[in-house]
Amino acid sequence: MDRPPGLSARLKLTLSYAGFLMLAGALLIAVVWVFVLRWVPELPPERIQQRSGVVLIIGPKRDELVRGFAPAAGAAMAFLVVFGLVGGWILAGRMLAPLNRIAEAARLAANGSLSHRVRLPGRQDEFRELADVFDAMLERLEAHVAEQERFAANASHELRTPLAISKSLLDAARADPARGRDELVERLHTINTRAIGLTEALLLLSRADRRSFTREAVDLSLVAEEAAETLLPQAEKRRITLDVTGEKSLVLGSPELLLRMVTNLVQNAIVHNLPSGGTVTVHTESRYGENVLRVENTGRPVPPDLLPTLTEPFQRGTQRIRTDEHAGVGLGLAIVHSIVRAHDGVLDLAPRPAGGLVVTVRLPGGAPAHVSASTDRKNGPACAGPSLTPTIRGS
Repeated sequence: MDRPPGLSARLKLTLSYAGFLMLAGALLIAVVWVFVLRWVPELPPERIQQRSGVVLIIGPKRDELVRGFAPAAGAAMAFLVVFGLVGGWILAGRMLAPLNRIAEAARLAANGSLSHRVRLPGRQDEFRELADVFDAMLERLEAHVAEQERFAANASHELRTPLAISKSLLDAARADPARGRDELVERLHTINTRAIGLTEALLLLSRADRRSFTREAVDLSLVAEEAAETLLPQAEKRRITLDVTGEKSLVLGSPELLLRMVTNLVQNAIVHNLPSGGTVTVHTESRYGENVLRVENTGRPVPPDLLPTLTEPFQRGTQRIRTDEHAGVGLGLAIVHSIVRAHDGVLDLAPRPAGGLVVTVRLPGGAPAHVSASTDRKNGPACAGPSLTPTIRGS
């Protein structure tokens, strides 16, 4: 929910403690005034009387005593304000510390880290009970998610063998000169190829969700060049201009997964573009301690309310992915989202005013500057061809 900004709970508790302390101080001063000052007699100041041999010393009269008492009362109230605010802030912080730990665990869980637990120490109370319930919920969620991931991985592994056998048989049938061109065999071969791609995509998606990969320094600019070079023939076939610009951008992650992420984004930008004359721009940069990859493409207008569904598996636009040979596997942006999340990054989708989409990936920095990227330039600049015009700035 979008809520307007307000005071923090700690500040509210601090003001409550300080207000209560000031109220108690004001009541104490009122008691002193009512039960002490009211009995001070209205007599001339500093007068000495003798009555029956007894010396009576009469002090200052009431108005002078009030004038001396008011500054002291004001100083006491000022001290109570400062003491109440400082003490209330400290006490509120100690009281809300368990809630801060629970909130941090909830934030980590929202980012995909279900293995974190609060484990709040101390004797049983309301905060400890809340933390224990939250830990139990995280444990059940982690077990459920792990079970689903194992099922997807095992099912994908089991499907690889029969699909590979089917592909071998279909390849043999296509290569048999006695059969000639068989439309049914060609169609089955296309469907089988798509099924293999779907299986491999599910395996990759499961691997990214489990974060079972070794992190190393990767230069996003070189990864973008490699992906663009691979997809350049597809872009030229569709008469789409593919531009790669940017600067060196080092991140810690899996080279294979990051390459798949960029490849999926660029391929998606090429496929969902104008019939001809479209453009795809890939830009990398490092700013404010994070590494940014931006893929922008022309195309049809994208309604803003459809953006959240684009990263769902087997979704494309407003409709469910088709199952014929012309459809993709429907996991392109879902895999990108999973890879970005596995690298503790953020994926933003925004429609272009003139049509098309702008996809921005923000990955945290932290790769040492002296560590060379694991992706090397192959065969000179990875940007040959008239449609690819990369510009690499910086070192």
